[in-house]
Amino acid sequence: MDRQLLLLGLLRQGDSYGYELHQFIDDNLTFCTDLKKSTAYYLLDKMQAEGWIAEETEHVGNRPPRRVYRLLPAGERAFQDMLRESLSEYSPATFSGDVSVAFLDALEPADALACLAARRGELTAHLEHASQAPDHSGSLQWVIEHHARHLRTELEWLDELIGRVENRLA
Repeated sequence: MDRQLLLLGLLRQGDSYGYELHQFIDDNLTFCTDLKKSTAYYLLDKMQAEGWIAEETEHVGNRPPRRVYRLLPAGERAFQDMLRESLSEYSPATFSGDVSVAFLDALEPADALACLAARRGELTAHLEHASQAPDHSGSLQWVIEHHARHLRTELEWLDELIGRVENRLA
């Protein structure tokens, strides 16, 4: 549902072709969605079949034809319904790395520290990426801030964990 909500929400801002939609997602939202181009086109085709969006083929110069998508009234209704449902629900977050932390004691402290340092490097890179996201007005900025806050909290927790493992070496 989130992926359809995302595509419909972007089409509410104006007609767009598939590459343009994907480029916006790639440039601005990769930290909160992993929507692949092939999945986006699949969903666009599905939403067209549902009567939520219309597709027109556009020819520009010598370029290959491209499909331009436009939101229809049924798509606006579907967007509003999905938005209300999604905003009303809470889905607990799961952290895939927690399973490995549950078995951290199986490693020697020095080995665990090396792994945690690598994890910290990746986390720091993600936080830097989120911090460099273009400044947006309104609710898109709130998503960026939410993600950055989560990453800062995760980094704080990871630093505490590293400190606990370092205490084992002392």
